[in-house]
Amino acid sequence: MSKLVVRSSAFAAVVAVVALMTGLFAGPASAHSALIGSSPEQGAKIATAPDRVVLTFNEDIKAAYATLVVVGPDGNYWQKGDPAVAGAEVSVPLQGLGQAGEYKINYRVTSADGHPIEGQVSFELTAASDGQPGQKADDWQPESDHGVKAWMFIVGGVVVVLLIAGALALMVAKRRR
Repeated sequence: MSKLVVRSSAFAAVVAVVALMTGLFAGPASAHSALIGSSPEQGAKIATAPDRVVLTFNEDIKAAYATLVVVGPDGNYWQKGDPAVAGAEVSVPLQGLGQAGEYKINYRVTSADGHPIEGQVSFELTAASDGQPGQKADDWQPESDHGVKAWMFIVGGVVVVLLIAGALALMVAKRRR
């Protein structure tokens, strides 16, 4: 019986080490949300200002922490109000647009799995419009990261492995007595 306990303990220790190593060296998951479309589209040249800009992702987006701003060639914001999230779409109304030139849609959203996604889509207004700009945009900086970090899972895995190893060590010690 003693050899069986030793072998079982050794097997459990090997499994624990393999699980730990797998967790530490596994690559990051790549199944996160991604931007799949926008209106206006990336690089589009448009003559009239749209009523709103819309970004479409490949899966639902969380409404919390969504940021969507439109910055014109004059360095001002052109969105009106806060972004609206409806499933996989995030949109914000515009207060018209102004001078002709490049407009940038800067976004930072949180996917359904908690992963933050940020980026920029640009389009060109080819004819000046009579919209009223919002406040001056400082260099756009996304909010702090609200996503789930991989290190949290690694630390959790290490704690679980240590607890299992400790429990096995106690069982072996009790059986030896």
